Amino acid sequence: MTDPRQRPRRGQGELEALVLSALREADGPVTAGWVQERLGGDLAYTTVITILTRLLAKGAVTRERAGRSFAWTPSSDHAGLAAGKMRKVLDAENDREAVLASFVTGLDPDDERLLRDLLGQAHGEGDG
Repeated sequence: MTDPRQRPRRGQGELEALVLSALREADGPVTAGWVQERLGGDLAYTTVITILTRLLAKGAVTRERAGRSFAWTPSSDHAGLAAGKMRKVLDAENDREAVLASFVTGLDPDDERLLRDLLGQAHGEGDG
């Protein structure tokens, strides 16, 4: 039987999302202690450090020395992180053309139109 006073355990992805959200709300680089306080002290300091270190390894955050500690900053916004994940999945596949074709054919018409517009902008179409 579980102790009703215990909080449900959160998954790693959920904790990473919480920490990244806190970092994005900051006005600049912040310490792990700041992140812990921002999250309401719900997480142990060592857990916050572990999550930040994992995010650093994934390229989602950067850090700089701040005295005896580090100050942490998100390396990109939410869209940039999602795009990075998409590139990582694509890079892991042998048949990039098949993956991209499958992705594009699965888009709804509005997303397909948006993708076409973005590709046109990236290639300088309409720069007359």
